[in-house]
Amino acid sequence: MDTLTHIVLGACIGEAIAGKQLGKKALILGAIAQNIPDIDFVASFWLATAQDVMAHRGFTHSFLFVLLLTPLLAYCSVKVFKSTGMDIRRWLLFWGAQIFIHIFIDAFNAYGTGWFEPFSHYRVSFNTMYVADPLFSIWPAIGMVVLLSIKPSSIKRMVWVKVTLGLSALYLILGIGFKLFIDHTVEQEMRSKDIVSQKYFTTPTPLNNMLWYIVAQNDSGYDIGYRSVFDKNKGIDFHFVCRNDSLLKASANGEDIDRLLLFSQGYYAAQLWHDTLVFNDLRFGEQLGWATIEPKFVFHYFLQYPDDNKMIVQRGRFAGWGKAAIITFLKRIKGI
Repeated sequence: MDTLTHIVLGACIGEAIAGKQLGKKALILGAIAQNIPDIDFVASFWLATAQDVMAHRGFTHSFLFVLLLTPLLAYCSVKVFKSTGMDIRRWLLFWGAQIFIHIFIDAFNAYGTGWFEPFSHYRVSFNTMYVADPLFSIWPAIGMVVLLSIKPSSIKRMVWVKVTLGLSALYLILGIGFKLFIDHTVEQEMRSKDIVSQKYFTTPTPLNNMLWYIVAQNDSGYDIGYRSVFDKNKGIDFHFVCRNDSLLKASANGEDIDRLLLFSQGYYAAQLWHDTLVFNDLRFGEQLGWATIEPKFVFHYFLQYPDDNKMIVQRGRFAGWGKAAIITFLKRIKGI
């Protein structure tokens, strides 16, 4: 999830666990604690982009990291915050819960989370929530603002915590339900159109969990389409994207390709943009794909120009978005 979501979620969780002992300090410490796994961003200062995409959400998002760091932080907190009266068990719960919840909710979006590092490089991705979803984040954000404004002694504090965290949890569950519905619809549609797929995935489009992006893999490429939970039309309009493995075999940049292939979890396509060879990771979606013919992919890596790949995940997320694109997007969510 995005940093802001982790901040507001961490603040509310901090209040729930240690508000009585720490007062409003629980909000600040909670926001800090919730963001600890993202310390891996510092690796981007010295790693090449193809290495950095694998380093992010790697070891610092693993169960081993939780187990190693939690007792260390708890021990230090007992020494630093002696006057609070919080014992080692409460501090273990505080730090452990925050770090674990961070790596847990990160696994719900497409990037993938290295829960089992360093023993396995497998990335866990449930694909039920976009990396930044305001309908998930708004509730703990409201809760944090309210908690900062009311007295530490107020009995209303725990009510606000329960309501805001409960609404976010409910939205998370709703997303799982939507995914099960979309997956069922996709499987029916592929059978009706005789689409033979080795594997497929569905994941939400930006900022919502109602319009879903679909990728079905076959021998030579992928059938890609979109489906809203509000669509009345049962059909899905797929368009085909060729994988173009031959283009990658001809590339001299084999080391970056190997890393990107591992990162993409098998969902990739090579393309030539004029004279530039581009590696696309399909999991991050298309740029305005629900409204544009033959759109570019959000995650595109210039194999011949590795120095031009800064901010690779972020740069294509909202490319081309404007008033007209937003209106079209909202209409597509509404259904066809």
